[in-house]
Amino acid sequence: MTAADPAALIPAEGRVVAISGASRGLGASIARRLHADGLTLALGVRDPEAARAALGLSERCTIHRFDARDPASAGAWIGEVLAAHGKLDGLVNNAGVLRRFGFDHPDEAALDEMFDVNVKAPFRVIRAAMPALKASGTGRIVNIASTDGKRFRDPSAPLGYVMSKHALMALSHAAKFEGWNDGVRVTALCPGAIDTELISGLPGATPAANRLAPETVAEIVSLLMKLPNTATVAELVVNTRLEASW
Repeated sequence: MTAADPAALIPAEGRVVAISGASRGLGASIARRLHADGLTLALGVRDPEAARAALGLSERCTIHRFDARDPASAGAWIGEVLAAHGKLDGLVNNAGVLRRFGFDHPDEAALDEMFDVNVKAPFRVIRAAMPALKASGTGRIVNIASTDGKRFRDPSAPLGYVMSKHALMALSHAAKFEGWNDGVRVTALCPGAIDTELISGLPGATPAANRLAPETVAEIVSLLMKLPNTATVAELVVNTRLEASW
């Protein structure tokens, strides 16, 4: 098969992918994996200088300020990406927060923060990026959701986080419909517990020895970015424990 074949994997050369929250943890692993694939990266992080020092990637990577709680930040970041690279072929919405919130929490500040970061920020970034992704013809969006976006496991689960990830699932499917006719393909990637700081000390979480490595999830993102338009993965659940299917 050749690159012109609609069933062929999409070559990395010349493609630009934006990744949010790429300064550490899962985001950093995704950035390193996609960079190794040969993709050009445009990273959106709160502290560009710290990310630049931590990641040490080549000139095939630009780093921009992106604050998921600042409504203007999404459009500014994507605007800088297009100014720097002239195009955008892929987007990974990775930035996310997990806070304890449930029925026994009268203060909704934690819930508001999770919806700001986990739902509203990806919506704003997708809205800003969609015209360029449509122009690509093979635009890709990967939203890092969670198995918590597929079910409510038990009362130990962080309810506010579960609510926000369910909303991200809805956003993913809406974006799929929005971009479909122009070749944009969207995946809600739903990993179980990943061995990062996000779930440190979280009650009921998968024991550390059984968690996903960030590099494993990054490998999955790598595959999703290169699949052709004829191979669409709308949702991909990657579990760490035995559960009933949803």
